[in-house]
Amino acid sequence: MKKIYFFLLPLFLVSCDPADIQKAMDTLNVVSNTDIANGLKQALNFGVDESVEFLSKDGGYYTSAYKIILPEEARKVTDKLKFIPGFTDIEEVLVKKLNQGAEDAASKAGPIFFNAIKTMTFDDAMNILMGSENAATTYLNNKTYTSLYGEFNPIIDSSLNKFSVQEYWGKAVNKYNQIPFIDKVNPDLGDYVTNEALKGLFALVAKKEIGIRNDISQRTTDLLKKVFAKQDS
Repeated sequence: MKKIYFFLLPLFLVSCDPADIQKAMDTLNVVSNTDIANGLKQALNFGVDESVEFLSKDGGYYTSAYKIILPEEARKVTDKLKFIPGFTDIEEVLVKKLNQGAEDAASKAGPIFFNAIKTMTFDDAMNILMGSENAATTYLNNKTYTSLYGEFNPIIDSSLNKFSVQEYWGKAVNKYNQIPFIDKVNPDLGDYVTNEALKGLFALVAKKEIGIRNDISQRTTDLLKKVFAKQDS
């Protein structure tokens, strides 16, 4: 019977208004490119919203699997200084401050991600839907990472200053550079924390996308159920 409906559908579309057309498409379980794009955007919005909420809370990074550790250059400094009075717990203090900065910045990341999601076009919608289990997140990463970094980095720098990370690191580096015969270091903590913070955000967004793709119970809206049912088939 469905074959007959599809045969008659072109004639029906000519004489019907858009509301009737959409109703007919819903009845036949036809998923348009607009549905697919909107469904993917909705899935990403949910992922971003949950990720930002999780990572921006106190301890969101610091006490989770997304904890930001010190870069190798910084550990060279802390390994030497931890034997000097006043710097014995330098690594833990610095790690906590880095993560506090990332958590503070994450609270401001939502609008940046949401604006990026809005720019997704219909062109790649079907490829993304039928692609890998994190295809939408990968698409978002590829399309927006550079611009996100440009907007996120100043927020990170501001947050690191808010928690006195740069001041604390400056004192540590100055003390370290006084050690004889040592190679001086001064890595850009702002750049490092920005990349690590974004890595954590994208990882959580991907986790949510994978959940929606593989777990029907996580498709909490009619649109998500409709769009990802096409992926299932």
